[in-house]
Amino acid sequence: MIKRAALLTFLVILSLLTALSAEEYETGWIEGQLMIKDRGAMSDGMVVFFDARSGPPPSLDRYFRIPDEVGVLDAEGKFRVPLMPGKYYMGAIKRISGEKAGPPLDGDYFSISQDKEGKPLAYVIEKGKDLNIGTISDAVPFKRTIAEGVTGISGIILDMTSNPVEGAIVFAYITETMTGLPPFTSYKTGKDGKYFIGFDKGGKYYLRVRDIYGGGPPIPGAIMGAYGETSATAVAVKTGEITKGIDIKVVRHLEMGPKGQHTGIGVDKNIQEEQKKKTKEEVEKTSGKD
Repeated sequence: MIKRAALLTFLVILSLLTALSAEEYETGWIEGQLMIKDRGAMSDGMVVFFDARSGPPPSLDRYFRIPDEVGVLDAEGKFRVPLMPGKYYMGAIKRISGEKAGPPLDGDYFSISQDKEGKPLAYVIEKGKDLNIGTISDAVPFKRTIAEGVTGISGIILDMTSNPVEGAIVFAYITETMTGLPPFTSYKTGKDGKYFIGFDKGGKYYLRVRDIYGGGPPIPGAIMGAYGETSATAVAVKTGEITKGIDIKVVRHLEMGPKGQHTGIGVDKNIQEEQKKKTKEEVEKTSGKD
């Protein structure tokens, strides 16, 4: 009986190891070293990868695409990251600003791997193979700029009393369900609540608003909202133009996690009640003035 139990345990462990080995073999690996131009290693920074199948090449001044994979740079700026087979663009960031996630801010060291013509360079990852890109020394202090002729949407993020909201982030989706990793994101809004979100081309985009770049359920006080009065509404954008005046109203989430059935705009019943309450208060204030 003991021998049989030991044999079964061995077989279970062997099957697990075989599964893990098979999973690891499904990926390829990319490695190298990233440096700040004329200033040494991008120590303790991040290397980011953009899957060519899920979006356009990254851009410095037209739009900010959310990376599909993220790796860590060691004290010497070295990395080794597993990736599923495919074509990827690569960038790197070492934050000086203190912001933990999202687009680089002024002063952060940032780079996008480019070819000799200045176009984002694509790396091909093959199953079970290593790709060593050597040492790249092109990271420089980031300075936010917006190129001429950009494609995008702009407006103001407002609370239910029509005051501008600071610290809000706009995410753009190409599907009405607005699920999964959003292809594009904006910077956080300032005190004026103004936002701009750019795209690689025109089309119809659905907008959701949060105050964090990570996913997960909202915490108490978190900003939540989406463009559309009662359901998700697409914003039409023409290539080379900015669709302006797309203001979005948001509310503060009251309790941890969603408590009711989500509506088309991603706002649960708890938030809808808060919206009604605030609107009612505004109407009463206005009536009192008359």
